[in-house]
Amino acid sequence: MPVMPTLHTPPSPLPTPSPPVYDRFAPKEQRLTREAMQRYLRERGDQTVVILHAKVAQKSYGNEKRFFCPPPCIYLYGDGWQRKRHELQRAGASEHDSQLCAFIGIGNSDQDMQQLDLNGKHYCAAKTLYISDSDKRKHFMLTVKKFWGNGADIGVFHSRRIKVISKPSKKKQSLKNADLCIASGTKVALFNRLRSQTVSTRYLHVENGNFHASSTQWGAFTIHLLDDNESESEEFSVRDGYIHYGSTVKLVCAATGMALPRLIIRKVDKQTALMDADDPVSQLHKCAFYMKDTERMYLCLSQERIIQFQATPCPREPNKEMINDGASWTIISTDKAEYQFYEGMGPVRAPVTPVPIVNSLHLNGGGDVAMLELTGESFSPNLRVWFGDVEAETMYRCQESMLCVVPDISAFRRGWQWVRQPTQVPVSLVRNDGIIYATNLTFTYTPEPGPRQHCPQADDIMRPPQHRLPPASLHDTPTSAHAHHHASPPANPLVPLQP
Repeated sequence: MPVMPTLHTPPSPLPTPSPPVYDRFAPKEQRLTREAMQRYLRERGDQTVVILHAKVAQKSYGNEKRFFCPPPCIYLYGDGWQRKRHELQRAGASEHDSQLCAFIGIGNSDQDMQQLDLNGKHYCAAKTLYISDSDKRKHFMLTVKKFWGNGADIGVFHSRRIKVISKPSKKKQSLKNADLCIASGTKVALFNRLRSQTVSTRYLHVENGNFHASSTQWGAFTIHLLDDNESESEEFSVRDGYIHYGSTVKLVCAATGMALPRLIIRKVDKQTALMDADDPVSQLHKCAFYMKDTERMYLCLSQERIIQFQATPCPREPNKEMINDGASWTIISTDKAEYQFYEGMGPVRAPVTPVPIVNSLHLNGGGDVAMLELTGESFSPNLRVWFGDVEAETMYRCQESMLCVVPDISAFRRGWQWVRQPTQVPVSLVRNDGIIYATNLTFTYTPEPGPRQHCPQADDIMRPPQHRLPPASLHDTPTSAHAHHHASPPANPLVPLQP
């Protein structure tokens, strides 16, 4: 068993002082070299942090502690975590010093952060977080603080924004409260709680290719709105709009892509499914899922198994069907924050956070003045854009926007004077101490008909003389580009953190 560090007092939430870093683990910082980037692109080895959580949290009143459900989960992906631990041990760190320490809180100094146990496994659930009525915020973010046992700070990672609600809406929901409604194509979690007992809570989850009801892990499922006449198929057409009771839906596991058969979502009232309800589905509503074209069969759990349960018609009320407790599911929207980083030049002194996130790429101009605009969050002046293993001239605008000059195609294809065939390169952000932040986006050079005359006036417009690059590096840039999203890490990590 790994020896956990003794930490009697959790660090306070933001602002959190960085833990002391031992001098022997404080290396010299240096800019990323092209060779280091080439090695990274060949081998990868990122460290990825994923925070999965619900989009809403119900407030606790008085002395009650209404724990967030489903509990926020922190996942570690990539073999970079194991590699980093081995690096620390090779540098002389003890077993204690190379342990990963993690705490989570709600960003409120009145509430202590809670310790997470991520050693020897790739995920941990924070099961006892809550927000009290004395906290007057309408929205908040979870705060995850990570550092190594030797005191080396990794950083502070935030969840997406979470909305605080007092209790689930009992009245008929209106689309005016759109943030409480559930849109087609968004992600939800489903859980079942027998007789309101917290210990009996089970979550819909996919593991080893099977749907099951897990007491420890929960899955995020994309809920798609279908046409009522859509037939059962692995491929299906989806509709936009909000999910209403009576709608035909498809639930697809966000991690594995596994899907349940077509379902009709129905409102639950006590132990009955209402056949004629048509109001919008709302956060933390209880609902039932009728399996379309079956004889009153509903999605149900029996212990950890997912089964079909046959409902009984209500003799006096033809608009209702009687279901059992295992067929009543609570629905809630979920969100995900994902952070990816790699120490390209070895260990660094500063925390790796804030991790910049690139949401989109937009090409401006072409020829000699092709510029790429990056839109996202947590940008800073000490970042540079790289196209593959080529650093681009970068201009910082603000935390949400950066510009860069698209490198000439000859930087990737020796001897090319123009783009002869489509060439795709990954786009990365690199901090001035060598930290590489993968964007999971690529840039594609599109073919051109032939050489283009250089336009010297473009240099004078784009930049003053002292910032001008050699003319050879600014020739014949592409006229169009495509940003390609890569998929998120797989459901199972490449290498979990081992003791």
